[in-house]
Amino acid sequence: MLALGPVVFAAPWVLLGLGLLPVIFWLLRVTPPSPRVIRFPAIRLLYDLVAREETPQRTPLWLLLLRLFLAALVIVGLARPLLNAGSDLPGSGPVLLIVDNGWAAAHDWPARQTVMRETIDRAERQGRTVILAPTASAAPGAAPAPSGLLRPAEARGLAEAMQPHPWPTDRAALVDALGNLEIEGSAYSVWLSDGLGGPAAAELADAVQRLGGGEARVPASGGTALLLRPPSTEGADLLATLHRSQPAGERGVWVRATAENGRLLARVPVVLADGEASAEARLTLPVELRNETTRLDIESQGTAGAAVLLDARWRRRPVGVVDIGGQDEAQPLLSEVHYLSRALEPFSDIVVGDLDALLDDGLAVLLLPDGGLSPEQRAAATRWIESGGILVRFAGPLLAANRDELVPVRLRFGDRILSGALSWTEPMPLAPFEPDSPFYGLAVSDDVLINRQVLAEPTPGLADQSWARLADGTPLVTADRRGDGWLVLVHTTAGPAWSNLPLSGLFVEMLRRLVAQSEGVAGADSVGALDPVATLDGFGRLGVPPPTAVPLPGNAIADEVPSPEHPPGYYGSEDSRRALNLGAAIAAPAPLEGLPAGIAVTGYQGSEEVNLAPWLLAAALALATIDLMIALGLRGLLPRRRRPATIGAVLLALAFVGGASGGEAFAQTDDALAIQVANATYLAYAETGVPDVDEISRAGLESLSDVLRRRTAAEPAGAIGIDIATDELAFFPLIYWPVVPEQAELSSAAIGRINDYLRNGGMILFDTRDQGQGSGLSGVGPGMERLRTLTEGLDIPPLTPVPPEHVLTRAFYLMQEFPGRYAGGDVWVETAAEHVNDGVSSVIIGPHDWAAAWATDETGRSLFPVVPGGERQREMAYRFGVNLVMYALTGNYKADQVHVPAILERLGQ
Repeated sequence: MLALGPVVFAAPWVLLGLGLLPVIFWLLRVTPPSPRVIRFPAIRLLYDLVAREETPQRTPLWLLLLRLFLAALVIVGLARPLLNAGSDLPGSGPVLLIVDNGWAAAHDWPARQTVMRETIDRAERQGRTVILAPTASAAPGAAPAPSGLLRPAEARGLAEAMQPHPWPTDRAALVDALGNLEIEGSAYSVWLSDGLGGPAAAELADAVQRLGGGEARVPASGGTALLLRPPSTEGADLLATLHRSQPAGERGVWVRATAENGRLLARVPVVLADGEASAEARLTLPVELRNETTRLDIESQGTAGAAVLLDARWRRRPVGVVDIGGQDEAQPLLSEVHYLSRALEPFSDIVVGDLDALLDDGLAVLLLPDGGLSPEQRAAATRWIESGGILVRFAGPLLAANRDELVPVRLRFGDRILSGALSWTEPMPLAPFEPDSPFYGLAVSDDVLINRQVLAEPTPGLADQSWARLADGTPLVTADRRGDGWLVLVHTTAGPAWSNLPLSGLFVEMLRRLVAQSEGVAGADSVGALDPVATLDGFGRLGVPPPTAVPLPGNAIADEVPSPEHPPGYYGSEDSRRALNLGAAIAAPAPLEGLPAGIAVTGYQGSEEVNLAPWLLAAALALATIDLMIALGLRGLLPRRRRPATIGAVLLALAFVGGASGGEAFAQTDDALAIQVANATYLAYAETGVPDVDEISRAGLESLSDVLRRRTAAEPAGAIGIDIATDELAFFPLIYWPVVPEQAELSSAAIGRINDYLRNGGMILFDTRDQGQGSGLSGVGPGMERLRTLTEGLDIPPLTPVPPEHVLTRAFYLMQEFPGRYAGGDVWVETAAEHVNDGVSSVIIGPHDWAAAWATDETGRSLFPVVPGGERQREMAYRFGVNLVMYALTGNYKADQVHVPAILERLGQ
């Protein structure tokens, strides 16, 4: 390499080409320019002229210097000049590039790719080979291993193709592989770490030091990846835990809940306080939206560890209703099972049966009306609750008269009844629900009254166990946490015998909240092999499973650590899926600490090295273009009739190229546009910013212009796209405006300009293009919905469907329907008012996508089919276009013809 101040040449031998500049100057000097060709038809003027010998003119000196400067730029650019080039890498052997490409690397993967390219470029300048060593393997059953010795070009291709994986790294396996690595000389290692520690992090650092030392790139404290755990349920809420590796500093993030189609359902902020390595995100959702939730994400992370997929365990909650013997099936209104089943049937899967069968049926919630239980049943129910189920018991005469240990709180013997020993004088209403109750937020009606209840013994913890109370403070619903589940007691009956609560809507909402409190069940498909349905990639994107993914045993999914064979994602079938999440299988991230003193620790900030070669070659290309234009001008081959360029013009062009930063196109000025459209008639269309739609509009109006030139006296010059917000509108009698949902809102200045255009005789055809999705001004199609918001503030006059005698029906052709690519909808025009704009409608609205019906390619073939009328409908679309343009150009002259007989009669008189 050759260094000249801050500039280093990676290929200095190319600079020897600068010695050829004198030879190039001599060749250009002795070679005369090509003669200029001038057409001169008046040949008789040449008669009797005496020919004289002329010496060819030499190339101007300023043009010679320009071309020498161009050649010098090419030579210097090929020498690969580098500004602020990095120093040489230590060591004499290969460069070992260790890359953490597990799940945590995806968060800042572009920064890693930049460092990989810079490191490989530095190795290439030193003529050293490169060894790539990823810490996560993509091959099933294979441990990560370093590559062989690679030329920098080969290493660069592998580095560009490398992607992060959605599973953890295996640094221990890489340490074993590095121990068997045989290299010549001392290697220099660059470890692109993910900033996370682990059991093998220190061993990998020791291996790097043994190979010759190196450096470790570590993300900044606020740049390490975050881990999201699968959520737990707390009432109707989802409670998810976030983890980070470095607890220093405060860090705020957002957690999103989305549906299967990507629709955002909830978004909550989470703050990781200074010194805290974890925080909880609480997502409060209605039951319906919670059942739609299929995914939680930490925003702006883009890793598999920041995404959690939700399956039936968070949504499907089958409910069992215990059928206690003695219920009268002939009179269902006397059966408590009837009230419980009818309350939950619209929202849950209900199974009615005896307790023993239901406990083995894989249910999430059990509803137990008043009845006695055997000791064996109480023991089985207790085990079921502790494993995660929710048992909801209802009081009644049997529970009031008999001691029962399967209750959340200690009960008093007997019950509270009107006119009894433990009595009240009138039925008691419910008190408002406390904030810590699962029922909080439900409206309590004064019409819900309790006549009778089972009382709880006062204890110090009774208040914390009470989810609902009566107006006098006595508990109505109590609960106790048992293992992973809940035991809940409603201190009144499930039927109307003791209260009118089962007859109210509040009863339904309370039961739904209790069901939502459960964690759900996995379903019967959890046994056996589960096929991969959709899996996450390293960036947390859900897609088609890779070829390496294999079926996963259903009974092992809870403990499976994602790997190449089993990447995180959905397993099972489309109808019954189980989620395998990375956050549920790995430990909380720990910081990368304790690296040896011989390893330099730096961040991922980019180097200050700048490659000047692309800029110099781009400048040379710009100068070559200018030189070509000058040469054509000197030979008289340019179409414009102007004098050859002068030195001042060349310098002005050079100054423009330098200021344009590498060749930006000339922007069409407003004056140029005005001159263009003032000298001819153009059909204008509003540019929407959607390239496909704008191209259809251009092609359609170009084709319509051709039809007008062939069939009428109108001579439109073609189609032109205009920016409604900036271009002058007064030049165009008609503007075709396709409406797209993506179009930006109009500014107040643009609205004022459009109103001026409409008031001064302009005409706009709004094409909503949503025929078949709702038409008319009251339609619900996306185009009409967008048009309503887009035209807020515009002076749109009252509109009506085109009447049979409207000028638009006979401006050139006689027609009553105006189809485009679609047919069948109404076309709306301004309500007749001859004193406004001479009776000519300034606004026309329709849904037929006319531009698509008119559009053709270069060969004249139609670009889109028309439905349902085929080519006959396309012809009618052209005729509507002709009528529309004639209406815009000539106004109501056709309407004036109806007065011709009266005028002739008066003239005859």
